[in-house]
Amino acid sequence: MKQVTIKAPGGLDNLVLSDVAEPAAPGAGEITVRLHASSLNYHDYRVCAIEGALPDGRIPMADGAGVVEAVGAGVEDFAVGDAVVSGFFPEWQTGDDRPSDFSTTPGDGRDGYARERVTLPATWFTQAPEGWSHAEASTITTAGLTAWRALVVDAGIKAGDTVAVLGTGGVSIYALQLAKAMGATVIATSSSDAKLERLRDLGADHVINYRSTPEWGEEMRRLTGGRGVDIVVEVGGPATLAQSIVAGRPGAHIALIGVLTGRSGEIPTALLMARQQRLQGLIVGSRAQQIDFVRALETLKLRPVIDRSFALADLAEAFRYQESGAHFGKICVSM
Repeated sequence: MKQVTIKAPGGLDNLVLSDVAEPAAPGAGEITVRLHASSLNYHDYRVCAIEGALPDGRIPMADGAGVVEAVGAGVEDFAVGDAVVSGFFPEWQTGDDRPSDFSTTPGDGRDGYARERVTLPATWFTQAPEGWSHAEASTITTAGLTAWRALVVDAGIKAGDTVAVLGTGGVSIYALQLAKAMGATVIATSSSDAKLERLRDLGADHVINYRSTPEWGEEMRRLTGGRGVDIVVEVGGPATLAQSIVAGRPGAHIALIGVLTGRSGEIPTALLMARQQRLQGLIVGSRAQQIDFVRALETLKLRPVIDRSFALADLAEAFRYQESGAHFGKICVSM
């Protein structure tokens, strides 16, 4: 079978496609999955692009979707032919014992899904939404579940809320779609007027070009009659967090997800305190939350936005396209 590994010292030029032996037959509690798609996330890009981030021979990619080919003894949740999608934290099944690093994450602390076939514990997967393509399902693992947890699990979104989403990456687009499906008003940002029009087409009620309107937090307050937004899906990090705090109403929930603009920076803590806002960091979610999310997707009837798909052999090219920032929604890889 085909698989991609990272060769030391790392970097996109050291992603290597090779032929390797098929995985073993499933043992007790395991399933064999023929993988058909993965999707790119900033975390995948970062660990592949930075030299030394991954050990020699690591198989990248946190997301994986495909079809169950064989089932081991004792597996009751899956049958041969089921469409499945992987989980980001395989050991975080349910409850509040949250991981605090990526040591158990496929494609980082352990081998990921840039390959054609795997034999792994059945609990590392959930069912995919009925009728979804494998590429669509692969977007659930990281981007989709992150948006779901930010809005539903942590923020408790309700109809009538106003939600701010930043940019046009996978998490932000999912958050826009979910928020609209749940009856919220959405304010979206981008530096591209063309992408702002596409955000409108997806249902954004208001759009802001953050380059021409650098004080976009104040603009969001103006658009809400001076009140501010209820929830901010904060994917930028240090360079955007201050404006997100400005944008939020008193008591707003700010879901801190991304580090796109850096890993540390100043936080206007006095304003955060004065407005009694809740700033909560999160990294994806548990298997139980993913099962709930899949059930919701089948009810809400929304589909993810996929910008482009690349062949597995062209994974480095896919990352370079991601690096360019030209994409709108998700970039996928097919196997």
